[in-house]
Amino acid sequence: MNLILLGAPGAGKGTQAEVICKAKGIPAISTGNMLREAVKNGTPSGLAAKSYMDAGALVPDEVVIGILKDRIAQDDCKNGFILDGFPRTVPQAEALDRMGVTIDKVIEIYVPDETIAKRLSGRRVCEKCGNSYHVDYKPSKAEGVCDACGGKLVIRKDDEPATVLDRLRVYHEKTAPLKDFYFAQGKLQTVEGQEDVSETSKLTLAALEA
Repeated sequence: MNLILLGAPGAGKGTQAEVICKAKGIPAISTGNMLREAVKNGTPSGLAAKSYMDAGALVPDEVVIGILKDRIAQDDCKNGFILDGFPRTVPQAEALDRMGVTIDKVIEIYVPDETIAKRLSGRRVCEKCGNSYHVDYKPSKAEGVCDACGGKLVIRKDDEPATVLDRLRVYHEKTAPLKDFYFAQGKLQTVEGQEDVSETSKLTLAALEA
């Protein structure tokens, strides 16, 4: 089963990708990791991507999809894969279709913007070991101090309220139109994100079978 996970930043796509990986035995492919891997391995597509990245330019869709095709040709993808972070725009989705990458189902994890803003602005990360916490959902034992290493807990730049609102605005402008694109193809399933992550996981797995 070839899947795409959609959802605003902070909707919990990464968590649900892990749940699907375990349940279905298929890998989650993060575009960022895939690009870095291709560059490191010096593949032709990786070298093409590197020239854009070194110049601080966006890697063109065709190059990203070339790398994606190399990645999904690997053995661990023979029963399917989950795309997280790609496509981000309708032109990218059209390019996927053109290049013959078949997508069976698109799962959208829907969480209202206010909830996401609360989730992200409450997130804290240890500047020493990178462990993450949340002031409401996963607090550290001592406020502002990492349980694992005693490091200082900080708010990532990405999680500052102004940045969160900006990331949500970009998502609604660029990525939300994908819902209509895949709905028209009969591939979209929407899952309402729940307060309890395990409940969201149950709904996500049920949507795969729908």
